[in-house]
Amino acid sequence: MRRRILLSVPLAALLAAGAGFAWFLGEARLVPEQPLAMTDGIAVLTGGAERVETGLRLLAAGQARVLLVTGAHRGASLAEVLGAAGFDATPLAARVTLGRAAATTRGNATEIAAWVVAERLGSVRLVTSGYHMPRARLEVWRALPEGVRVVPHPVQARDGAWPRMSLLASEYGKWLAAQAGISALVPARGDARDR
Repeated sequence: MRRRILLSVPLAALLAAGAGFAWFLGEARLVPEQPLAMTDGIAVLTGGAERVETGLRLLAAGQARVLLVTGAHRGASLAEVLGAAGFDATPLAARVTLGRAAATTRGNATEIAAWVVAERLGSVRLVTSGYHMPRARLEVWRALPEGVRVVPHPVQARDGAWPRMSLLASEYGKWLAAQAGISALVPARGDARDR
């Protein structure tokens, strides 16, 4: 009987991990809810294709008052960031903030929270890749002041390409670590993205 119980524990853990990964894959494929709800601000986490462009399109369309690009490269100017995304810097410059302190997802969350407080925002649209959204949303939710509404805006590749399974498995592991609170042990500053 004891041997049967010992064998069933790893099997149950494996089944739970598989079910969790299946949930994660479903979350990673989500698209923004339609119609889009207005928010006070938009926070874009750098590190993936089309994130900044998506945030700027939303700002230009009047979906929010201000936008933060968190985790921006230290040497990049606002004109360079906007130009790389195909936008003229002049009309949007006064409404866009480049956050340069963050280099991890937890660091992004800290930077977003400070910006939300400074701008006195009651709601923020969170723009990042679909596979990164579950962890980003968790970290941002933990960092924000109570009562601030977060609206997820997952970005999917235009060509419909699905990320490599190794990237998805890695991101799932990072999400599990964030759920367990282990991400708090990793410094919020550094050089890697989506850590």
